[in-house]
Amino acid sequence: MRQRELNAFVRAIRAMNWAQRRDVIRQLEAAQAAEQADAVVEERLQTLRMCPHCRGMQVVRNGFAGGLQRYRCRDCGKSFNALTGTPLARLRYRARWLGQTQALIDGLSISKAAQQLAVARSTAFRWRHRFLALPQHVKAARVEGIVEADETCLLKSCKGQRARRGELGRPPRARGGRATKRGMSDEHDVVLVVRDRSGACTDQVVQALDTAHLAAVLEPVLAADAVLCTDGSGALAAAARHIGVEHHAINVSAGRHAIGPWHINNVNGHHSRLKTWLRRFNGVASSYLRHYLGWFRALERFRHPGLTPSALLALAVGI
Repeated sequence: MRQRELNAFVRAIRAMNWAQRRDVIRQLEAAQAAEQADAVVEERLQTLRMCPHCRGMQVVRNGFAGGLQRYRCRDCGKSFNALTGTPLARLRYRARWLGQTQALIDGLSISKAAQQLAVARSTAFRWRHRFLALPQHVKAARVEGIVEADETCLLKSCKGQRARRGELGRPPRARGGRATKRGMSDEHDVVLVVRDRSGACTDQVVQALDTAHLAAVLEPVLAADAVLCTDGSGALAAAARHIGVEHHAINVSAGRHAIGPWHINNVNGHHSRLKTWLRRFNGVASSYLRHYLGWFRALERFRHPGLTPSALLALAVGI
């Protein structure tokens, strides 16, 4: 904008009423939010300029479209932008994306997020799970030193899956509901959480609490010289023997919480924070449980100094 046009715009503002000025402020804030979101998105290809179609590295700039830089691959001839091949590709309203990540940080319900972002509930639901598609895979690839492992159970839910109601053999539960059996049963999803003393954490939904399934989760992530601490679970002890790592069992059910440096207080604290945080959702659909686990891990990883909307958007596009 030329200075002459800017001066005319400023004079026009003086003639506006308060409702018109508020509308101008909203428009300016939306433009700024869109620019901030674009800057985060564009960073993805600044760090690794690779064609999402053929993985080629011969990439050149090829104009702008929709506010984003476009690129063309000289190997396959296809064009793309920084969102191509990501879960956020073809989503609209980029000016509201940082608002969406703030809603995730605040743990808002679908209805409250839709109201805050001025979108439909179906859009808020779709955005939530598009934004969580990549963070679900961001977890520690290796845990070292003293490692704590323990399982926790979450009530299975077919929330939102009307087609499966006839298979359940029970009426739908209200607001999460409760299990009909005491203790861990086939009514629960079992999540194994593995965490070392530095805070590196990984988790996995396991199909069964047996040696084969537990060892399949533990073996790829445990360092060879790791010391594994668990509760009195025979299956975890058998998995530790199968892997061949040093293992210390803490019989928590007998009232013992530590044997010298060996304890599972950190992983139990993680379980407690996870379940407290999940309670606001009144039951999490089992089909989306991994998304929620990734969401919580992101909040935990940035607990100090705190997860920012820009950082969560970067995770959502794969930076």
